[in-house]
Amino acid sequence: MTEKQHIMIKGVKEGLVFLLDDKCEFAVLLDELQYKLEKTHQQLLTGPLVHVHVKLGARQLGEDDKERIKSVIRSQGNLMVQSIESALEAQDMANQIPTGPHVITGIVRSGQTIEHDGDLLLAGDLNPGGTILCSGDIYVMGALRGVAHAGVNGRTDVIIAASLMRPTQLRIADVISRPPEEWMSGDAAMEFAYLYEGSMQIDKITQLFRLRNNPIKV
Repeated sequence: MTEKQHIMIKGVKEGLVFLLDDKCEFAVLLDELQYKLEKTHQQLLTGPLVHVHVKLGARQLGEDDKERIKSVIRSQGNLMVQSIESALEAQDMANQIPTGPHVITGIVRSGQTIEHDGDLLLAGDLNPGGTILCSGDIYVMGALRGVAHAGVNGRTDVIIAASLMRPTQLRIADVISRPPEEWMSGDAAMEFAYLYEGSMQIDKITQLFRLRNNPIKV
């Protein structure tokens, strides 16, 4: 069997990456995979365990065919298959919505700036002179007395919520809050700021369902 060019094997820090041509027949691919492992890459098959990540390109495979690839690779030396992934599967993983906000605990003090890409929950206080910059929602389970900027990348559908809302400044996307004394209710209830028709509004957290209708399912 002459050597084909349907498979490329690259060494990376985590082990080996097998790049499989997504245009040729699957049976041809399996034959070449076995050939390369048996005849061409014996120097890779000695020493400690080597992790292998298989990239399928645009090819979609069922579990049975993935197992056939694993079987060929496992039969050679010290190779262990860590993943078999198509480009579509990788994109789906990248596009998955996070299951919840990133949680940090403590106090953001004067002079400190916390930056996060996504939603952020601070279990603590944001003190005057402290700043939180976030591309998603900001939730402060404590007193918000500093600067909070949600939607730093331009999102306008985000909120800023706090157990005690006494900010130096709130900002959502490019909209900056009015002076705090104009909208602070003095209520002890948790409140949230949001944008409505281009201006910043504030309401009790119990009214968030009007903005985001995600009913609790039991």
